[in-house]
Amino acid sequence: MAKKSRNAVLLVKLQPVAGTDAVPTGAANAIMAMNISAQPVSAEFAKRNNIKPYLGNMGSVPVAIHAEINFDVELAGAGAAGTAPKYGPLLRGCAFSETVTAGTSVIYAPVSTALEFVTLYYNLDGILYKMTDAKGTVSFELNAKGIPVMKFKFIGLYSTPTDTAMPAGVDYSGFKDPVAVNKANTPTASLHGIAGRVQTISVDMANQLVYRNLIGSESIEITDREPSGSFVMELDTVATKDWYSTIRDGVLGVLSVIHGKTAGNIVELAAPKVQVLDPSFNDSDGIVMLTTKLDIQPNTGNDEFTLTVR
Repeated sequence: MAKKSRNAVLLVKLQPVAGTDAVPTGAANAIMAMNISAQPVSAEFAKRNNIKPYLGNMGSVPVAIHAEINFDVELAGAGAAGTAPKYGPLLRGCAFSETVTAGTSVIYAPVSTALEFVTLYYNLDGILYKMTDAKGTVSFELNAKGIPVMKFKFIGLYSTPTDTAMPAGVDYSGFKDPVAVNKANTPTASLHGIAGRVQTISVDMANQLVYRNLIGSESIEITDREPSGSFVMELDTVATKDWYSTIRDGVLGVLSVIHGKTAGNIVELAAPKVQVLDPSFNDSDGIVMLTTKLDIQPNTGNDEFTLTVR
């Protein structure tokens, strides 16, 4: 029987013990995701180079196998200020801490030690693909007249796929409807103190994901991160902002984005030390747009970026 791509569900749960399936459920751990792209078997091979008295392939031996998955999740609030959003485990699996201030906000900030990992179940129309001990990376994208999204990539340990019924009682009620990126809903979008007419904002945490398979050890490691981004806005006068001197002199400044206006559905992206790089121009509806790359740097460590949900 043909399998339908729309008939799929993604479950994600924090995994407290390495090597032990956290067993996520549809009722408690469903993730409202889109654009899911899975690579259930990512294998490394050692080529056999034996000498024989004829031409042809000698074959290869599989030496290491892991799994990968990519997907997008809408960026929105949790429904109530000071409540952790349902996508929180995803961010924690991408080397973020989660700090909850009841009734006020939840702040996600990068960490460098004591990294958490997750178990992911991806059921594609009755075929279950599992990943344990998974760690990931994430980027944030806000495009004018679009829905803000987080783009995730996870790498995890391989499990043999099985024919498994779709989970019952899948619950997405914890996910808040997003609001469009536009003038009404995005009151703040500034770079180096300039709140221009902004088209696109992106921040990529760029965690360096490494699959390790050694004698006595198999794991996913995050060995570094190199956060970057881009900012696209209408070109304005040099008097308004001399971006050219800013770039020439390597000046650092703040990135600040506030999206949403109703408590329980507000998200803030902040980076305190951003270097602007590589300006270029393009056309949008006959208007000249300035595109700049962003190099996102820490102050004292683990503070180069925060996502606040309130």
